Amino acid sequence: PKDCAVFQCRGCWAVLGDSLHLCGQEERRLGLLVCYKVTEDVAWEDSLMIGLEGALLGCAYNALSCRFCGLTVGFILYSASRDLAYLRGFFCFFKDKILCYFLKNQMIIEASKVNFPTVTLKE
Repeated sequence: PKDCAVFQCRGCWAVLGDSLHLCGQEERRLGLLVCYKVTEDVAWEDSLMIGLEGALLGCAYNALSCRFCGLTVGFILYSASRDLAYLRGFFCFFKDKILCYFLKNQMIIEASKVNFPTVTLKE
């Protein structure tokens, strides 16, 4: 498919996931790409973090980071407010922390500038 992309860490370009496992996007509040599977280059903290401000206020989550450079690239929601509950249990990448390498045209584009075909977890 023409839109196949590999998601890479902005810090060191390690491969974190791909668009074949993309199952949602959240643009309004957090700017996320949501995947149901990631590579072994993604690490997550065992201990839960609690959001103290912003869009994750009151949410419990595990931080996701790049196994190579340590950059925090996203989170896995454990508990969330009603409007974010649909993201629980998925791998949520911050679009501003990753790059997209498109296989067909061999181009690297900042994920924050990419809009993939509409996929929604809310339905």
